[in-house]
Amino acid sequence: MAMINRRARHDYQILETYEAGIMLLGPEVKSIRAGQANLAEAHCIIRSEKVLLIGCHISPYKPAAMNNPVDPTRSRQLLLNKREVNNLIGKLKTKGLTLVPLKMYFNERGFAKLQIGLAQGKKNYDKRQDLKERDIKRDLQRQYKK
Repeated sequence: MAMINRRARHDYQILETYEAGIMLLGPEVKSIRAGQANLAEAHCIIRSEKVLLIGCHISPYKPAAMNNPVDPTRSRQLLLNKREVNNLIGKLKTKGLTLVPLKMYFNERGFAKLQIGLAQGKKNYDKRQDLKERDIKRDLQRQYKK
């Protein structure tokens, strides 16, 4: 089951996407599998050549929470190649670009992955234009069904 950050595509124009692994603790993996993660307020930063996921809320897994409690909004390191990190550092120096988490999922091997996007913020008129286009497409689909 994938957690999708719908707000990211509404607020940002995604220029490139990257797939990153996430350094998680055991109970956090079980919580994500149970669908207990929230990417709505999350963002990514680069600090000392490490990419960090900040503000992602992963609820504590109930059976394990009593023995070793974990902060649900702690920062988690993302695993990328050094070449990709250096590429991101160079691109983030451009004014107006940021890293946003788009989707958290498990790949075919069972590893937790996070799709992050190099994004540029949208203006309000861009958002309105996207909503208008989506409404037009929805109306066309309704007419074709009839």
